[in-house]
Amino acid sequence: MITTKLDNNPSEGPAGSSRGPSNDPRYLHWKRQFAHLARWLHTYLSMLSFALLLFFAVTGLTLNHAEWFDSEQRPTVFHGTLDKTWVNTADPSAVAKDNLVNFFRSTHRTKGALSDFHVDGAQCEILFKGPGYEADAVIDRETGKYDLTVSPFSLVAVLNDLHKGRDTGKKWSAVIDFSAILMTLVSLTGLTLIFFLNKRRFSGLVLVAVGALLCYLVFSLWVS
Repeated sequence: MITTKLDNNPSEGPAGSSRGPSNDPRYLHWKRQFAHLARWLHTYLSMLSFALLLFFAVTGLTLNHAEWFDSEQRPTVFHGTLDKTWVNTADPSAVAKDNLVNFFRSTHRTKGALSDFHVDGAQCEILFKGPGYEADAVIDRETGKYDLTVSPFSLVAVLNDLHKGRDTGKKWSAVIDFSAILMTLVSLTGLTLIFFLNKRRFSGLVLVAVGALLCYLVFSLWVS
């Protein structure tokens, strides 16, 4: 927690000096009130966003080093035959989409959202995707035979997809937006408090500038 302590300068300077704006009682009162508000916001926003900040910090590490958590498991492949009348039609647009989707959800417990549904002259392809999950079904339109390939489950892959917001839906997208707003407010209120720490203001701002410069140098020298 960042604390602030305002200088308790007298409202009047030495004898013969005039009262400056910084010694005006109204200005000092406004300054204390603003510092109190910034400190209050920084404290409680930090507490509110702590779990989200920890989540995105940890998953940022697992995402950046995905090779540490690579699984040697291979995808699971299922074979079967479904009702060919659902797909064996002269008109590709007449394929029974709902029946096919429900079949795979009930028979093979496919999860995630329907990401793609493609029909051509010979086959039909259905793709289900979710965080850390993918199931791809390829159906022969003439015979009704299918192959379903399901990716292996990995908790780290799920967390990484949540971090990226990939295949997570609108609700999780809203959580990411909320997290970004919270972290921005925490950063801004923390930076604001530096201006009320008279003895540490200069060194604090120098460190902010150095941090920003290091990020720029790393990007310009090693990334770009």
